Amino acid sequence: MDVLLTVVVPVYAVESYLHRCLDSLRAGLTAQENAQVEVIAVDDASPDDCGAMLDEYAARHDGLRVLHLPGNVGLGLARNAGLAEARGRYVWFVDSDDWLPEGSVRAVLERLREAQPRVLVVDHLRVYDDGSTKLDKSSPLLAGPATLDRMLGVQHTAWNRIIRRELLTEHDLKFPPGWYEDVAFSNPVLIAAGQVEALDRVCYHYRIGRAGAITATPSERHFEVFDQYERLHEWLDDAGAGPEVRTRIFSLMISHLLVVAGNEDRVHRSRRREFFRRMAELFQRYRPEGYLPPSGLAGMRHRLVALNSYPAYATLRAGFRLAAAPHRARAAAVR
Repeated sequence: MDVLLTVVVPVYAVESYLHRCLDSLRAGLTAQENAQVEVIAVDDASPDDCGAMLDEYAARHDGLRVLHLPGNVGLGLARNAGLAEARGRYVWFVDSDDWLPEGSVRAVLERLREAQPRVLVVDHLRVYDDGSTKLDKSSPLLAGPATLDRMLGVQHTAWNRIIRRELLTEHDLKFPPGWYEDVAFSNPVLIAAGQVEALDRVCYHYRIGRAGAITATPSERHFEVFDQYERLHEWLDDAGAGPEVRTRIFSLMISHLLVVAGNEDRVHRSRRREFFRRMAELFQRYRPEGYLPPSGLAGMRHRLVALNSYPAYATLRAGFRLAAAPHRARAAAVR
């Protein structure tokens, strides 16, 4: 039987989470469904025992292939290594500290056979260390028509979209090196696809706040997000993207950069002014003709970026955090 789906799992320093991830990829599947799925785990020169754990798991479970990279290359390039070995008609990139709720692979296989999309976008839950869960703010977009405009608004990650492998080959779509690699991959995938399907079902559990994850790691490397958006705009130029797509991408870019800038766990306060300046530079360089900021508080932030007004932004941010503090405290107490 031909392989319908290849699941690529990059692995690095996730001993505590690895078995749960791998087990979830086969949970509840029939023998026939199992034959349609292959799993490729990529040991990205993990410094712990993950490599040995993968070999032991593969010895006990059919359908898992293990690639051991000679040196650490990072998440995006490890995904590329797995993609190069894929045989499935579709590819799903699953991070090794996350897992799939039972029934997810079956639901995905059914939709792939039924609709034969170029890309299938699925919903996810955000899972916190205390076990609490939360739908993403973009999840409601999956309940409506799967237009490009709506799907671009869904969280831009690799793991919430299952992609026809020939699409990646046709457009030479691969992950770039560096942090925030999803920016320059997940958006072009949707734009190049033409046909996108949405599966309004939680098919992925995304772990939030894990020690070692880049979203919880203060680092200079968060500035690499600017390189990724430069790559994205180069791709838009080469693809001849139209004004509507460019405007949508631009608004999403500024909103994303504001999230990174405002996160205490990413950009240190001593570097926040510089990050804001770089954001303002991108705003001026790529602002599409006729662009209008969003409404409300989000639009106010966009306007401050346009003006490169860091003092006003810092004041607004401080006031907002002060007003939100009681709510955050209540939410923490509930958890």
